[in-house]
Amino acid sequence: MSSRSNQVRIIAGQWRGRTLSFPDVPGLRPTSDRTRETLFNWLQPVLPGARCLDLFAGSGVLGFEAASRGAAEVVLVDNAYPVVRVLRENANLLSASSVQICQQDVENYLAAASGLFDVVFLDPPFGSPELLMFSINGLSAPGFLAEGARVYIETPSTACEPVVPENWVLEKQKEAGQVAYRLYRYTVAV
Repeated sequence: MSSRSNQVRIIAGQWRGRTLSFPDVPGLRPTSDRTRETLFNWLQPVLPGARCLDLFAGSGVLGFEAASRGAAEVVLVDNAYPVVRVLRENANLLSASSVQICQQDVENYLAAASGLFDVVFLDPPFGSPELLMFSINGLSAPGFLAEGARVYIETPSTACEPVVPENWVLEKQKEAGQVAYRLYRYTVAV
């Protein structure tokens, strides 16, 4: 059972105003409404019909928001059983047929996944910068990012800007409280 403080609200789209629960799990901190509003304004031109990947899904709010706003397919990846159980409950509550939930750690998911993604959300636990770097390196391998894909990265505002491949072009960046967030555009290396 989740308390009222363990709830997030979908901001826009077909599930606008719907509330999702998430479990008490150390390190799980949903992206704030304000940050999500900015992020999805940035993504508005590319989101309809997109294939999205939410690594470190946590509350799932980024992926569910993307599906609510017209993404064709959303894959939520998390390795914690209590998190995945609630993600599945939320997907059932919304009848979210475009949302696929994978209980897997990121390393195994990136080793086995296939298909090109148009939007990727990277929001690993703040105490694990090595997971962010592993994910960036894994996504840089051929076969993950479609030409022009957008990669969203959320880090502590005190952290240095992440090191990304040269063909990831920084498009937007902002800070809100203790969070820094950036949107990169992927171009195929020539």
